[in-house]
Amino acid sequence: MSEPIRVLVCDDQALIRTGFVTIIDAQPDLEVVGECGDGRAAVDLAGRLRPDVVVMDVRMPVLDGIEATRRLAGAGVAHPVKVLVVTTFNLDEYVYEALRAGASGFLLKDAPPAQLLHGIRTVATGAALLAPEVTRQLVGRYAARIRPAEGTAGDVPLTPRELEVLRLIADGLSNSEIAAALVISHETVKTYVSRILTKLDLRDRVQAVVYAYRRGLVT
Repeated sequence: MSEPIRVLVCDDQALIRTGFVTIIDAQPDLEVVGECGDGRAAVDLAGRLRPDVVVMDVRMPVLDGIEATRRLAGAGVAHPVKVLVVTTFNLDEYVYEALRAGASGFLLKDAPPAQLLHGIRTVATGAALLAPEVTRQLVGRYAARIRPAEGTAGDVPLTPRELEVLRLIADGLSNSEIAAALVISHETVKTYVSRILTKLDLRDRVQAVVYAYRRGLVT
């Protein structure tokens, strides 16, 4: 049997934190390696424990979850940790800021336990926990804020075909939809997506979408 996914739980409400720990530890493929109640403790513990996933609340004392996420998974972090943000606040602003800070996923606290567990497993594999249409809606709404900030389309080190795939990812298309649009196989799309993420040094599809907007590849 493979090693369990190691999880750090960070929430300032003890009751919720205990609930998360209980739910997660009951799974044979998941293991809670630590818990804490503020963002600074989360950063310190993650540095020591090296969890596979940090389940992070947004509103916390000492250091909020967005800034803690930035320190754990943001641009320039030498050894980024995967962060799943879980909050009671269903505000686009929080979702956007969390993803921009480096979070791999976003869930609401009133989601059923199965969704939390699915979220942890999804993020642990390196995938992003946002449906393509949510990504499109979210990043599209904040596109003005992240329009060409660094370089231009001409600076992007991708082949014309890879650029085409990146634009479709940014438009919110799933791998199956991209395969249909370009009349290629699903496996070929997966290869292209993997190659794009590697070439651009991006962690997941959400980062690819933001990158595409920043370079002015989509508007």
